Amino acid sequence: MIYCLKFLIALIVSMPLYSFSQTFTVKGRIIDSGTHDNLPGASVYVVETKHGTASDEKGYYFLNLPAGNYTLRFSYVGYSDIELKISLNSPLVKDVSLQADVLLPGAVVSARAGDYNISNTTMGVERLSMKEVRLLPAIMGEVDILKTIRLLPGVQSVSETSTGFSVRGGSPDQNLILLDNTTVYNPSHLVGFFSTFNNDVISGIELYKGHFPSRHGGRLSSLLEVQTRDEIPHRINGTGGIGLISSRLMAEGPLGQKTSWMIAARRTYADIFLIFAREEDMRKASMYFYDLNGKLTHRFSEKDKLELNIYNGLDKMASAPGYFNYGNTVSSLTWSRVFSANHYGKFSIHFTDYSYNLGSNLNNSDVDWKSRIRDWAFRSDFHRPINSVWNLSYGISCTHHIFSPGEIRMTGLNLQNYVIPSSEATEYGAYLSNEQTVSEKLSLKYGLRFSAFQNSGSLRRTYTGLEPSLGAVYKLTPLSSIKANCSRNIQYLQLANNSSAGSPFDVWFHAGQKVKPQEANVFSAGYFHNFKDNMYETSVEIYYKDLQNVIDFREHSSLLLNQHLEDEIRSGTGQACGLELMVRKNSGRFTGFVNYTLSRSERTIAEVNKGKTYLAPYDRTHAINVVASFNLSSKVNISVIWVFATGMPCSYPTGRFAVGDEYFPIYSGRNEYRKPDYHRMDVSLNFIPRPKSKRWLRGEWNFSIYNAYNRKNPWMINYQQDKTTGIPYAEMTYMFAIVPSITYNFKF
Repeated sequence: MIYCLKFLIALIVSMPLYSFSQTFTVKGRIIDSGTHDNLPGASVYVVETKHGTASDEKGYYFLNLPAGNYTLRFSYVGYSDIELKISLNSPLVKDVSLQADVLLPGAVVSARAGDYNISNTTMGVERLSMKEVRLLPAIMGEVDILKTIRLLPGVQSVSETSTGFSVRGGSPDQNLILLDNTTVYNPSHLVGFFSTFNNDVISGIELYKGHFPSRHGGRLSSLLEVQTRDEIPHRINGTGGIGLISSRLMAEGPLGQKTSWMIAARRTYADIFLIFAREEDMRKASMYFYDLNGKLTHRFSEKDKLELNIYNGLDKMASAPGYFNYGNTVSSLTWSRVFSANHYGKFSIHFTDYSYNLGSNLNNSDVDWKSRIRDWAFRSDFHRPINSVWNLSYGISCTHHIFSPGEIRMTGLNLQNYVIPSSEATEYGAYLSNEQTVSEKLSLKYGLRFSAFQNSGSLRRTYTGLEPSLGAVYKLTPLSSIKANCSRNIQYLQLANNSSAGSPFDVWFHAGQKVKPQEANVFSAGYFHNFKDNMYETSVEIYYKDLQNVIDFREHSSLLLNQHLEDEIRSGTGQACGLELMVRKNSGRFTGFVNYTLSRSERTIAEVNKGKTYLAPYDRTHAINVVASFNLSSKVNISVIWVFATGMPCSYPTGRFAVGDEYFPIYSGRNEYRKPDYHRMDVSLNFIPRPKSKRWLRGEWNFSIYNAYNRKNPWMINYQQDKTTGIPYAEMTYMFAIVPSITYNFKF
């Protein structure tokens, strides 16, 4: 990694400061003409120069060209191309609206520019639009972006129900999940059955697998950016759905000429069906979640825009013995400013609050347990394309963390309240990155991020680090390229959770005197080739991650309500490597992809497993995903998903010993065995009765079957002992058999 840093510094020093040929900026925004949603990753191609760019996560594009006449071709998967002729002798702003095709010929999962996979300098990045996600089979009537990304190569499920995911062998806490640039710590509902992201308010997402843009850091494995809808609609409109388990509604509209609003709500009503339970206690129980999204956007002028985003969600489960609640509050205030034709900036304040509350009322005694983590953050980001050499992005960020690991209040008992002291820490970041076209075939993207972390209290400790990144793409032909990336990532926060089944009992802790930041040096390379005018995409990627100060927990560790959690932690080294193959068909009535991942992830920690190297908890040797979508007509679309993955590592009892009449298990080494392999098939049918209807209310039906051939995949494996013979046996718990669902979705 030191060679990567030296090369980056030498490259910056050796470059000319300015290109002497006079250039001008062409910029604008690319949106859906019907919904006014952003189109991130849309292609902008300059016919005369045979070069181009792609729009960013907000749909904005920037081009620097010498004065002259040009033809710009705008394209996006699933939309009709358009061409515009321009005469460039001064900076130009040109917004573009693309018309969606009636038959969706786009990629099933990744909506991107036609040659994006060939020309983009960053490997392992995937863009998804909600238009394609909605074609996939749903569980309990809800399509879910967090479950959808697990169909991508290198991304694996943590458990059958959990929305947590593992990227290239990493743990779920090594994924940075952002909603409009604000951290979401636990993006799940109903203990993982649903995610916190209502698909009606989301315009698209971007997933980076290991090689992050320099503006973000703080995690080792991946960055998931989720963007909400961002456009002033011409009139009030909305979408929604009515399903067997949950319903949702989103509405948006203008408020004058410069202001727009959006509000959305979703709620499950699974608790309604509890009235049919046999037991009286179950009939009185409640189990539901709700979430609310709100957005207010005001444009002071063509140069200034202010956005307020708010999300609040809560899960509530209660019965006679007690209750359990957990939820998120996420909000941000962002001011966007266009300083000049080629200078754009954003200033934002962010707040996030994740908490859970567990309580009981037994024998007239109340017990209430609370835990939470809160963040206050400020960041400023700037983008300044100057010429073909300098296309700069830079900015700073500061996040203040407040950790409240646990507080138990008890009344009616002769016990004292139990409180783990709160702690605070501050994380800083500053970055500079550049995207450079060296020649017609070679493009580079490189950056340097400086990060610092300081915890408060008597045992104060400060950590700093440099995180360089370098990406290169060399186009062999217009339809093929090779790429290479290297980067260094540092993570200052960790999650204490030794359950691989997924749990909302999240205890986040930070680096300090006894816990060093985790570090990863990430290397990847790949070959990409498209066929038939980008209709077919193929790719081969390899990666290697070298991990330092990676953490695990000692045998039989106690993590919840532990005032000395750092004493349970052990650290060491790790490595992960893999091969990812992808074949994708992007257009036509039949679309889809097949991908295969071969991977290995290991840990070596002196005080764990007797110092011997062992498999990481989320290691999967083989993984296959098959996704197919077929448009029978403009009214009917059929989708099928089949997934397979090697079983997750686990430790089995290999013997037992007796103490009197009781037997106790003797377990194998750490993760020496595996659970049974995981596989299932989902099918879905979307029916649009009137695809060309001009009515104010338009609807469609979704019929889905989750786990169509009734595979009993293990969720947990427990070990019991026969009371008569004393012989131990394994007992498997699985979550889902066949799950059918029907949802009516509508727009107005």
